[in-house]
Amino acid sequence: MSNRQPVVPRHLGPVNLRRGATRFRPLSVRAYLLHLTHYDPSWCRRKAWERPFSLRLALEIVDAMAAAGYTTLVVDCEDAVRYESHPELARPYTVPMRDLATLARHAHQRRLDVVPKINFSQSHWHHHNHWFRPHHLLFDNTEYWRRAFRIIDELIRTCRPQRYFHVGMDEDHERSTVQHVRAIRTLRDGLRRRGLKVVIWNDSAYPMARRWVHAEKSLRAEADLPRDIVQVLWDYDRFQPQILRRLRRRGFEVWAAPGRDATQIARWYDAVRRVGGRGLLITLWVPCRPRNRRRILDRIQQLPAAAPS
Repeated sequence: MSNRQPVVPRHLGPVNLRRGATRFRPLSVRAYLLHLTHYDPSWCRRKAWERPFSLRLALEIVDAMAAAGYTTLVVDCEDAVRYESHPELARPYTVPMRDLATLARHAHQRRLDVVPKINFSQSHWHHHNHWFRPHHLLFDNTEYWRRAFRIIDELIRTCRPQRYFHVGMDEDHERSTVQHVRAIRTLRDGLRRRGLKVVIWNDSAYPMARRWVHAEKSLRAEADLPRDIVQVLWDYDRFQPQILRRLRRRGFEVWAAPGRDATQIARWYDAVRRVGGRGLLITLWVPCRPRNRRRILDRIQQLPAAAPS
């Protein structure tokens, strides 16, 4: 936008939040989650009409992110790209892996880290792992994980992430808490051998109605998870910094994923900084298609602005 303030280089500070006078150095992970595709109940109702993501728009989004002061592009991949190891996962909207390579290369050229995201949560209600069908029915057996890591390796080769890999794991109905922890540990151990840290969603902000089972499972799992796992607290309509404090006391690296209100985003940004957290993850749950261009670009502009002191 033409009226944005100039962005301070990422190694400098202090900075100003757009709303409020709090001054601080920017978080080291300022991320946007871009959806090449996605799986959840509302998205799945539109799957029959889903079209391939727009590479042209994705490249424009990367440019907007770099101009706005982001450091990290998280890419929701799943079955949006064709896997050499699993061609049977291709859908009508699937594109060649070279399109993702072009996107990742452009992001690296703009000095953005690229974090692949695929979700291994098991839920007949939320469908987060249905991109893996029919193999999602293997339910954590040896073949399931062998296939999962072949896909992970393809995404690592294509995206060349520097530090992180997002494995979702939110809203997991099917696994018990013990099974949930075991699955996360399996992913963590495999990615650690590949030099990367696992990023997961933390569901504990919503102990209510159907979500209570996820909040309880997420909370109980914290005690048994390795502390090098990154916990992303998603809280789209409230402000609960005490959860960040709990996660930090337990030794986790924490990011926050706020909702759409600019004031709340600024408050979460400051809260993460105050507890010694590392990241803020912004997203809009819409496909990367031209009809959503304005909405996505406007959303990107909600990152708390950095300005010279």
